[in-house]
Amino acid sequence: MVEHTVPVYLEYVGTTDAIRTVTLQAQVTGYLAKQGVSDGSDVSKGTLLYEIDPRSYQAALDQARAQAAKDAAALEYAIASHRRNTLMSETGDVSIDTLQQSASTEHQDLAALAADRALIETALLNLDFTKIRAPFSGRLSLSQVHEGALISSTGTQLNTLVQLDPIYATFNPPDTDLATIQHDQAKGTIAAEVIVGQGASPQYRGRLTFLDNNVGRSSGTITARATVENPDHTLLPGQFIRVRLHVADAPNTLLVPQVAVGSNQLGKYVYVVGADKRVEQRYVTLGSDYGPLVAVRKGVVRDDSVVVGNLLKLSPGMAVKPVAAKPS
Repeated sequence: MVEHTVPVYLEYVGTTDAIRTVTLQAQVTGYLAKQGVSDGSDVSKGTLLYEIDPRSYQAALDQARAQAAKDAAALEYAIASHRRNTLMSETGDVSIDTLQQSASTEHQDLAALAADRALIETALLNLDFTKIRAPFSGRLSLSQVHEGALISSTGTQLNTLVQLDPIYATFNPPDTDLATIQHDQAKGTIAAEVIVGQGASPQYRGRLTFLDNNVGRSSGTITARATVENPDHTLLPGQFIRVRLHVADAPNTLLVPQVAVGSNQLGKYVYVVGADKRVEQRYVTLGSDYGPLVAVRKGVVRDDSVVVGNLLKLSPGMAVKPVAAKPS
């Protein structure tokens, strides 16, 4: 048995949630020309995912540019004509009505050119919309469309993209833990660890980033969330997990090897060697696991000699020959 300062955890059952999930939809109508990446791929922000046939939108852009060139030429002529009429009106060679008509023509051509430029911007946007790119880094799901399908801008769902790194771990602490969490949160960042499956060691680490503003009346719990690093994308949304919050450090904690702990219908126990070299069965209250060791909250004291291993061969009152355990 050893004595150490160990971290104190609050542990909860929770689930993982994606930080961002989007349904990919087209903003223009057309036939799907190609799918840029395979279903289920991990993609980076900006990756080309789908492309709609761009030919009609390229033609619309060319037409808008041609109309703009035509109207620019008309405007150039209108400006020159109005300038001449202005000079000639000063000598009385052009009537006021003709001068006003040339001014109106210039303004109309100027407005037409502005409208042409707006149409060019719209055509450029529509042409760009034929390429559907990843809005953020994440993983694709199954494609809902195939090459050659007619894609509508009014609701055709192409695929779903989820962000996996980082990822949320959502859990619900009871209100009895709220004061402890808030106290530590006021002092700084609370470290969070995530455990998947039945293992004792955390596989993922992060920090507490959200604590809701109310406690559920029926459940007596509050929603909390940790942001967890997931660089290998091995955590997926919807998984059941255990979340541990590091809220304190406990000095002088007694630790025994987990192999020294037995179990029966009455609870957990260890064998302690007495002064008469006979073993005594002690029922104990255990704390958290720390690798091969486990904290003992109640049942033994610092100077007790705990038997390690071969518990099935022991019984209370049996005489033993103590041998010091090798340090691990």
